[in-house]
Amino acid sequence: MLEIEFSPPNLSTCDCCGNTTVRLTRFLRENGDAYGVYYCVFTIGHDVKVVNAVVSLGDWGTDFPEQRFAFPFRIWMNEGQYQVGLRDKEECEWEDVEILGKMLNREEALKHPWIKEVFHVTDHIVWEDKEVIAYLNDAWPAEQL
Repeated sequence: MLEIEFSPPNLSTCDCCGNTTVRLTRFLRENGDAYGVYYCVFTIGHDVKVVNAVVSLGDWGTDFPEQRFAFPFRIWMNEGQYQVGLRDKEECEWEDVEILGKMLNREEALKHPWIKEVFHVTDHIVWEDKEVIAYLNDAWPAEQL
């Protein structure tokens, strides 16, 4: 069973507009074992409402990032439905974060044997991550949920 460990959001000021940027770090466990991590970032008040994110899966029980793979993606709303799209690593804010493991481009990610797990994680994000849900549903701050 997939479990998400939630930490408080890290808030900062957006360089381009002065609005609040929200950064999230979430740890994943599968049946109690370290399974992965995901990061999200979004800015309240930007014209385009999108959550940029990356999920890293693999051996998180060790200090060997070469046994992990990172999948950059974004989440947005379209006609009341959550949408998820994979991105290329050059578009990813965390492209150079070595602890995440090998960062995959969109085409590599779509062919990777763990892609179903990635979408399983994204399903849980839109079901359970109050900050992401609140932002995408115009209910920020998340404490209102």
